[in-house]
Parts: sequence; C-alpha cells; structure tokens
Amino acid sequence: MSPRSASVNEELRRRSRERLLQAAVELVNERGYEATTLSDIADRAGSARGLVSYYFPGKRQLVQSAVHRLMHRTLEEALEREPRTEDGRERMARAIDAILGLARDRTVLMRQHMAGLLQAEGFVQCPEQKRLAELLRDTVARHGSGDVDADYPMLRSLLMGAVFAMVLPNVPMPFSTMRAELFDRYRLEWELGLPPETSAASGGACETDLSRFFATDREAGDQSK
Repeated sequence: MSPRSASVNEELRRRSRERLLQAAVELVNERGYEATTLSDIADRAGSARGLVSYYFPGKRQLVQSAVHRLMHRTLEEALEREPRTEDGRERMARAIDAILGLARDRTVLMRQHMAGLLQAEGFVQCPEQKRLAELLRDTVARHGSGDVDADYPMLRSLLMGAVFAMVLPNVPMPFSTMRAELFDRYRLEWELGLPPETSAASGGACETDLSRFFATDREAGDQSK
C-alpha cells in the first residue's frame, strides 16, 4: 500500500479538527461548559484524546473556536441567503438577526461563550474568530461606514452587549427588545432582515443538526469525492 499524499493527510487533519469543533458545540450546548470534558469531546468526535491537544491548547480555546465557527458560519449563511442582496441596510439587519438569533436559540452555549470571554485570555485569536471579524467589518463597510476601524469595534461591542443581556440567567432581555435597540441605533426598518414575527409564522425552530456549519472546505470536499 502506497503512503498517503500530503494533500490527503491535510484533508484528514482538517476533517478531524472539524469534528472536534462540532462535538464541542454540541456538548456544551447540551451540558454546559463545566460538565463537558475534553475526553467527552474526543469521544463524540470519534477521535483519539491526544488529537484534541494536538489542535488546541486547552478546552477553553477549543470551545471558543467552536462557537466562533458556529457564529461566522451562521452569519455567512444569513448574509448570503436568497434573495441575495448588496444593500447595506438589509445586510446589517441580517447580521444583527443572525447573532441575536444564536443568543435566543442556543442560550446555554452563548452564555458559556460570554463567560469564557471574561476570562483572562479573552478572545482566542483563531481562524474562526478572524473570519467572524472579517464578515462584521464587511457588513459595517457596506452599511456605509466612513471609518470601519472605529465602527467595527462599536458594532462588535453592541452585539456582545445585546447577547450578554439576552443570556443572563433569570432576567434575560427579550429578542425583540434588543433587536429594536440595535435597529434604532443603525436606523433600520423593522421589516428588514428576519423579523421575529416572520420567523415564528414560518415555523422556525432551533436546529439540532449543526453538521453543515462544520463541513470541511467545500472545494476540497468536492475534490475528495
């Protein structure tokens, strides 16, 4: 049997990492951060325990990367859904709805994520976090910002504050209230994006299958078939 090529090995490593990210999100969403161990994550992903340490320095870094992946893929999907648009106001509305929707639909996961950001290490600088930042910066630019370097951190802070308010135990702020505040801040009409009444009317519900958010690179996946 001939040895695997470098490209095949790289694809296998990427898929292993994706499985670990997906397993981390699923388990923390189900059990919470403290009740989820690295061994649990490795078992759910069907990976050896040592692979977790190979890809990530520790549980906090793994979970943050996993949540940032879910966030950036959710945001990406919202921005590019049909009918696709280049309108900056619509794209800002979709971005706000996407992030607030995660706080509403995956409260435990986002609560654990926000708690992790308050730890000493703060943001984990990983590809997932960088992609999320790129999408939000692009949203700010398309919305008409004259100073993206100043306006992007403001949008990020406002979204984080809204998510924090929505995931507070016992006294969470409602989705509609936080949406109204942000829409007013960015002068967006309520009917833009995905208004909560539209989502409810369409029977929208929190999905349990997260696999599409953690699929390997589409082009690489197509070539491997």
